[in-house]
Amino acid sequence: MQSIQERESYYKQGAPWLADDLKKELGLFNVFNFNPGKNGNPPQLPYSKKDYYKITIIKGSGSGIFLYADREIEIENYSIIFSNPQIPYGWSQRENFSDGFACVFDQAFFHQYGNITNYSVFQPGNNIYQLDEEQFVQLEDIFRRMFEEIECDFIHKYDLLRTLVYELVLYTMKMKPASKLSKQPINASVRISTLFKELLECQFPIDDIYRPLTLRSASDYAKNLNIHVNHLNRALKETFNKTTSQLIIDRILQEAKVLLRQTSWTVSEIAYALGYAEVTHFNNLFKKYLNITPTNFRKADIV
Repeated sequence: MQSIQERESYYKQGAPWLADDLKKELGLFNVFNFNPGKNGNPPQLPYSKKDYYKITIIKGSGSGIFLYADREIEIENYSIIFSNPQIPYGWSQRENFSDGFACVFDQAFFHQYGNITNYSVFQPGNNIYQLDEEQFVQLEDIFRRMFEEIECDFIHKYDLLRTLVYELVLYTMKMKPASKLSKQPINASVRISTLFKELLECQFPIDDIYRPLTLRSASDYAKNLNIHVNHLNRALKETFNKTTSQLIIDRILQEAKVLLRQTSWTVSEIAYALGYAEVTHFNNLFKKYLNITPTNFRKADIV
């Protein structure tokens, strides 16, 4: 998997960069049209994590592939897609590309205006919605209003832009996610466990020392899944016979062993990348569960 895609890199692919005053003071926000790509080639978006949220509406006469977490999802005709920076995604257009709009933003843009991540459309498993033509036209109108507002000099235009983002979110939440995304889970515990495992796996592999894990505790995952931590623990215990913390630690140690063997990073760098500010905490965890220090593991010929 590629490293996290920076905003500047994304904008170099064709989206206009945001105004300096907004960049410095109000966080990230911008809105743009898709284009067919250079020489008429379909647009592509490399599979990776991004450091922004994104809402996309697509109107295509052909089909494309939305690469989301560990799945490939076929998109046809009208759709709206919500992308979360915690989940890697990409886009591959296979046939004719007709039209589309997108807006990108970060959590800082909603500072003191609520937590955008609390809405279900940004949670795992609820990210793609099929639209009919009338719904697409209504959402397209919201995007056109965004274009009008971002170009004007109204002093409160960014408040209006936040309102329009919320309008996209709340309008879509009235609908059901596209049925072809996944099969219905057997029960609530399986559903929660599936979403947890998806979110957990999306944190890996670690490919940048300076992009440490952001989800490390049971409460971190419960918050992102919008459920109580006790509910999450019960579901995982029922499904895997392990607690949330045990599953997280198991996955962190699995990644730690890979990094120790396959990279030249120091133990301190690996500890930091895995979310440990103090290398001693990482060393103690590693030794507690594997009965060997990270340094000795790197030297030893063991799995």
